Amino acid sequence: MNFALILFVLVIVSGIAWLADKMYFAPQRRLAGNDRMPLWLEYTAGFFPVICAVFVLRSFIVEPFKIPSGSMIPTLQIGDFILVNKFTYGIRLPVINQKVITLGSPKRGDVVVFRYPRDESVDYIKRVVALPGDEITYEDKRLKINGLPLQYSGGEPYLDPENMRYAKRYTETFPVDLGGNRHDILNDSDRPSAVFPTERFPGAEFCQYQQTGLTCKVPAGHYFAMGDNRDNSADSRYWGFVPDKNIVGKAFFVWLNLGNLGRIGSFE
Repeated sequence: MNFALILFVLVIVSGIAWLADKMYFAPQRRLAGNDRMPLWLEYTAGFFPVICAVFVLRSFIVEPFKIPSGSMIPTLQIGDFILVNKFTYGIRLPVINQKVITLGSPKRGDVVVFRYPRDESVDYIKRVVALPGDEITYEDKRLKINGLPLQYSGGEPYLDPENMRYAKRYTETFPVDLGGNRHDILNDSDRPSAVFPTERFPGAEFCQYQQTGLTCKVPAGHYFAMGDNRDNSADSRYWGFVPDKNIVGKAFFVWLNLGNLGRIGSFE
């Protein structure tokens, strides 16, 4: 369901009713000495300011999303309701998602929501690990970007609640030259390192796969995204690169989790 399109249609319909009321129906009511708005106008023109405000807020400022899976554990948990900044990377036209004003671009380590390249009606959330032009190597469950290895510390046991398996929790740190972002990830030592795509994807010619991992050169206008739950995430390793035009915004805040109120405000 394209909620943005539905909201846009509601804005148009209620806006026409609101304008018609202001220019014609309201003056007619005043002449007749009756200020009461008909029921059909109450439920169209009367709701226009609210619908318009929601449309503007959701389209250009922030949009709420719910985390449906465990691919971003431990950073984001199943059931987290998050807010996504819609303008940090630029202003996009609603419905068609066309960027009209560029204000920035994703950085290594940003957690972003984007339209899934294989089905753009579905929204995904992953962490950007490589930018256009980067060479990324994922080998033996460790990352290198442009030949620079990321640093790993920790390794404490962590129970993945989605599949009830124990994994190890590491802190993954980008080198200062790559932005210095730090975040936690999960690695399941009992899962193989091999990564093979389920089917050929656009830009597959930029990737080389082997038993220990893969190496990819990120094409212009695209990003390489991975889930923090590395052995329980369908991401760029399997279905390819994220086009810039598919980016929805940057995730920045957990505002609710009905199963764990302590999660509120736990992500930034």
